[in-house]
Amino acid sequence: MPVLHVVIQLAGATMLLLYAVRMVRTGIERSYGVHFQSLMTRHNSRLKSALIGMIMAIVLQSSAAVALLSSGFASSGLLGFTPGLAIILGADLGSAIVVRILSFQLDWLIPVLLAIGGWLFIKTETRHWRQMGRILMGIAFILVALQFLRMAVDPIRDSTFLPALANYLAADFVTAFLVGAALAFVMHSSVAAILMCVTLVQIDAIPFAAGLSLVLGANLGGGAIPLWLARGMSPAARRLPLANLVLRGGWAVIILLLANKFPIGEVLREQGNAMMLIYLHIAFNAALLFLAFPFLSALERLAKQLVPDAQPDPMGHLPEARTALDFENTDQPTLALASLKRELSRMNGLVEEMFAPLLQIYERGDPTQIKTLRAADARVNDCLSGIRDFVATASMDSYSKPEKRTARAMVDYAIRLESAGDLVAKRFTALAEDLHRTNAQFSKDGWKELSALHARISANLKLAGNVLISDDLESARLLKLEKDEFKRAERSSRKRHLKRLQNGSTNSIATSDMHLETLMAFREFNSHICVYQDKKP
Repeated sequence: MPVLHVVIQLAGATMLLLYAVRMVRTGIERSYGVHFQSLMTRHNSRLKSALIGMIMAIVLQSSAAVALLSSGFASSGLLGFTPGLAIILGADLGSAIVVRILSFQLDWLIPVLLAIGGWLFIKTETRHWRQMGRILMGIAFILVALQFLRMAVDPIRDSTFLPALANYLAADFVTAFLVGAALAFVMHSSVAAILMCVTLVQIDAIPFAAGLSLVLGANLGGGAIPLWLARGMSPAARRLPLANLVLRGGWAVIILLLANKFPIGEVLREQGNAMMLIYLHIAFNAALLFLAFPFLSALERLAKQLVPDAQPDPMGHLPEARTALDFENTDQPTLALASLKRELSRMNGLVEEMFAPLLQIYERGDPTQIKTLRAADARVNDCLSGIRDFVATASMDSYSKPEKRTARAMVDYAIRLESAGDLVAKRFTALAEDLHRTNAQFSKDGWKELSALHARISANLKLAGNVLISDDLESARLLKLEKDEFKRAERSSRKRHLKRLQNGSTNSIATSDMHLETLMAFREFNSHICVYQDKKP
């Protein structure tokens, strides 16, 4: 019974730690996520990219989250391999710094963070302040989880089982390394896994040698997390986490062997403590960052060999679309609505793919890309036709009133998505063609504003897709707030543009009509993708 009690306490402390880390990351993404694209894609310098990655990992408390963002931007062509890998390597160092920050004795701060964070989240209506409350409470929960972890392990420090296991891990460094890798991968958070290992060393539950092998293994597991999560993405997206895994995992194996087969390892094991373990973890990632810098271009060639580009269709045709609609189950409401939801999710993804390269088309005016977008719009139209036919053939007598209302809302959302696709295929592409036919260029400030609004809509598209699948009311409310805030951002951009016209900006004058029409189209597009969520309770 005492063993079961300890296991339950450990499981509870671990789950709270994972939830708290995710809570902080969610609050930051919901509050500032729309700015991530411009922040990560505007720098080509390796050093600046690494610095951006480090800062973002400290803010998000997750290098895996930064790696996934980088992979997404690389997939859409917004981020090159070299700056993308520099961002991820910087994020690895940032997550190591997070471990040091969270290892401070900050127990006195817990009630302060809970009080302020709870008040902001419950009592305020402004989105940014609510998310700030979520962030503060998440940090408090991390500190509480670490307290629970110490309390859970404390009763078994003097038992016969834990010392035997700890000594075995200290002696068999390969097993400890693999356990650390598995721990980080299963927890899906290298920060949480390393914090747990550091805490165990700090309270003398395991020796320093075992802790060092576990932490090195957690670095390998942490590198595997984004590669696993990006497994369904394009080849360009998968190359970045793969290169990071090769670098981080290979470096971890080298250090593991040095620490256990050479005299320096004996010195570390004799003098090591929890703080030294943290500093070694930081030094490990800092050394990897600077050692890898000269070889990033060579790694790109290797990554392309390991993950080659998909072979294009020699006829230039789009792959055949597969509908998710099951016409055999139209009279079974539960199955029919699930089928509709899957097709709507697919339709949402098609519109998202159409919208993603919009800024590239504005910059380059590539006729092939424009032709591809217009061809993709036909697939969106086919989705709408299929959804209409599906609902029309369904016998509504077997549907309850809420189910009928849900079906109508889905059809309405499909119509809105089709209209959003038309905006991309007709209005945005026509504007891009006009822009390049006249050789006009947006002003620097004007382009920055359009890029920020594009990033905001891209984030809303992803959020709309998540709400569609999960029916999460908090996310639905957030999306509705985003719709209102986008209107304010669009009006603000229009006012700044008119002010630039008054100041006589040459580029603003030349592109005035295109800038204003793009703003109007952005606003209309954003309204279309948010309309289904407005019908939620």
